[in-house]
Amino acid sequence: MTEEKTEKPKRPQKVYTLVVEVGRKPGDGLPDKATGGALMIYASGVDEAEAVRESVVILKEADLAVLEVQGLGTLEERRKAGEEIDAAEEALMARALAENSVIVAQMTPFFD
Repeated sequence: MTEEKTEKPKRPQKVYTLVVEVGRKPGDGLPDKATGGALMIYASGVDEAEAVRESVVILKEADLAVLEVQGLGTLEERRKAGEEIDAAEEALMARALAENSVIVAQMTPFFD
């Protein structure tokens, strides 16, 4: 008697836009007088929670002190909310999806 394995259908990857606030940590690469910073990230995942988890792991490996992550949604969700997405941003999102990766699109240091 053999049991047939039923494979779960693969959930499609989507790209989520995240804003990550970071504090200071030795070796973080932020400018000397910065008190922290914010990163705009495009991360792929089957859901936003997975995209956040993957992003946090990668940022911690890069010696960044992650304080908070805010999800801005997928390309479709952002457009539906009335945001205008330029071609360069859309290209980075497409790259994150194609490579199943996390892309830091922008890093802004904070100063007092």
